[in-house]
Amino acid sequence: MLLSALVLATGVSACSRDLLVEKRHTHRQPITKRNTEWPPVLSEPETILVNAFDNVTIDEWAYYYGHQNKLAGYGREAAEWTAARWTENGFDTHIAEYHVYLSYPVEASISVTYPDGRTAPINIVEPVIAEDDVTSREDTIPTFHGYSASGNVTAEFIYAGRGSIADFERLVELGVEIEGKIALMRYGGLFRGLKVKNAQDHGAIGAVIFTDPGDDGEVTVANGYEAYPNGPARHPEAVQKGSTLFLSTRPGDPTTPGYPSHEGAPRADPSGVVPQIPSLPLSYAAVEPLLQALNGHGPTADEVNRTIWAGALEADYSVGPAPGVTLSLNNQMEERIEPVQNVIAFLNGTNSDETIVIGNHRDTWMIGGNGDPNSGSAVLIELSKAFKRLTDSGWTPTRNIVLASWDAEEYGLVGSVEWVEDHVNWLTETTVAYLNIDVAVSGPRVSLSASPELHTIGTDLFKKVVAPNGGAFNESIYDSWQRDAGGNVGVLGSGSDYTGFVHSGISSLDIGSDGGDGDPIWMYHSNMDTYHWMSTFGDPGFYQHRAVGQFLTLLGYHLASDEVLPIDVQNYAVELRAYRDDLADFIAASDYELDIAALSEAIEVFGTRADEAKALETLAVTLDDKELIRVVNHKYRDFQRGFISQGGLPDREFFRHAIFAPGLDTGYAAVTFPGITEGIQYDRLEDAEDWVTKAADAILRAADILKT
Repeated sequence: MLLSALVLATGVSACSRDLLVEKRHTHRQPITKRNTEWPPVLSEPETILVNAFDNVTIDEWAYYYGHQNKLAGYGREAAEWTAARWTENGFDTHIAEYHVYLSYPVEASISVTYPDGRTAPINIVEPVIAEDDVTSREDTIPTFHGYSASGNVTAEFIYAGRGSIADFERLVELGVEIEGKIALMRYGGLFRGLKVKNAQDHGAIGAVIFTDPGDDGEVTVANGYEAYPNGPARHPEAVQKGSTLFLSTRPGDPTTPGYPSHEGAPRADPSGVVPQIPSLPLSYAAVEPLLQALNGHGPTADEVNRTIWAGALEADYSVGPAPGVTLSLNNQMEERIEPVQNVIAFLNGTNSDETIVIGNHRDTWMIGGNGDPNSGSAVLIELSKAFKRLTDSGWTPTRNIVLASWDAEEYGLVGSVEWVEDHVNWLTETTVAYLNIDVAVSGPRVSLSASPELHTIGTDLFKKVVAPNGGAFNESIYDSWQRDAGGNVGVLGSGSDYTGFVHSGISSLDIGSDGGDGDPIWMYHSNMDTYHWMSTFGDPGFYQHRAVGQFLTLLGYHLASDEVLPIDVQNYAVELRAYRDDLADFIAASDYELDIAALSEAIEVFGTRADEAKALETLAVTLDDKELIRVVNHKYRDFQRGFISQGGLPDREFFRHAIFAPGLDTGYAAVTFPGITEGIQYDRLEDAEDWVTKAADAILRAADILKT
């Protein structure tokens, strides 16, 4: 069995900041053209939009969101406030409520018992930070995993690395007894819910997931940096909360698969997509004595010989178990059907059959969430203000603009998936593109992921926005992106609200900015992701917020206003060929032979049709033929629908895009040609052969939509 999949890490994904995926060779080529035009030259409407962005008011919006309790089911006040701001800015706004399945913490504790009978409690409570007002709130949210099972278990424990399928299979090869044990796993590499699933599938009765400073690069306490709030390093007691839904199987409300969660809707059994064992997250300070207790017991890190197995704590990362050392994990949860509120705002265009949607989720795991998602939420308020300035100047959009503030994203993209399921017919009839902003800012380095037809317009508009660049303001974000991201546009996997749109055949893009080597450590999903952290370390002055927002607003403007949609179908053909070449390499490295000639032939047909569509566009513009331009725009709007496969991927029918999907064992990072790739990866050659035909047929369907 080939253990490594053809996985492409997404550059940006909201709730995917613990993603660390081993880099692999790819035939995809980075964008290497230099930006030779400086300073940016803007049209009059572009100038109005860019000048409307004010870092001072963004700061105000961020402060408001950063002091609200927005845990899913508790965020109505922030929803109503958001609706009021969008209404003030000229949008027709309403709240779309869904009644969804959620779970909340009741009580939790962990303790360790040593061979001499001594028992020590393990701290699961994040500290109060005197300088950070929200950490002392009485309504602060306890440490927990959303959708974790209730349970009270005591057992020996083992260390299972990242908790991937390959990690557990390696332990099985080494003769490690997993059944009946509690699994300790590091964050990173794959979505936390899949870590718990993999532990459960191998017989573990409980799971603990911890943050390791080995993932923080140079900026650690061990390297001499002071911890937050005194410095940029991670606080030793910061804990990453989050959902344990089996995200790569099916996002959305787990009790309403494929249909919206209206009040009174029939409910399905969620057990197939939520854990049946209890789990809790821990800080690195809390987990260190547990790892130390395993020192010298079971296989060593060298014997395991897995990538990124050992971390940076004072422990040798042995697997264990340690004789006579047991862990007691108590986790009690309450499951409820609760109302959640999506805020939806409309600005009608002159073409009622073409729509763009711009969205960000609003819910958080803590009082705060100023990186995830308040940075994006603040940007969307400012974006609505910018469009108000433009409409006040006499502008009317050609296409409908919809703004969306999603609820319950953190539990598993719940709010956006339910809304897409509720409006899927209208969306597939009219939607040109979905633009997602989630973590607009957790550091200074812009990153972009998008479906291939949006690469060109996205990166071209990077050139029109000035980068803060540490206060120098002497380059565009295109220049900074080239330097920091190497010109690489990410492939869309999952982890944020674009997912429901992608798998309905809608062009999508995800924008944000992250930290890199040497930047302050963002404490993702911790109670310390706060306004104080953001204004002190993450983005003092909120200049990066402004730059990311300016880009998103310019992109929304051009998609809503350009006479010919700025959709580059020829680039889709380029990317398809690169995905195919990557797949060929993957097959060659496996134990299988698989004929993908039909796939190659379909890609060449698509390339021909893309060239024809571009020629038709050129003709329509040359003739100034409005009806022919409309025909071209509808081809560009609709061709993605062809990639959607009825029935979805094997055993996960939600994921229907034949070209890319989140990996079965990543939940976040994308796998290209997933039906074929994962058929080989998981020894299902019949599935792989079937999906050569299905993927080729999907490409031909998309080509037929482009046919002139």
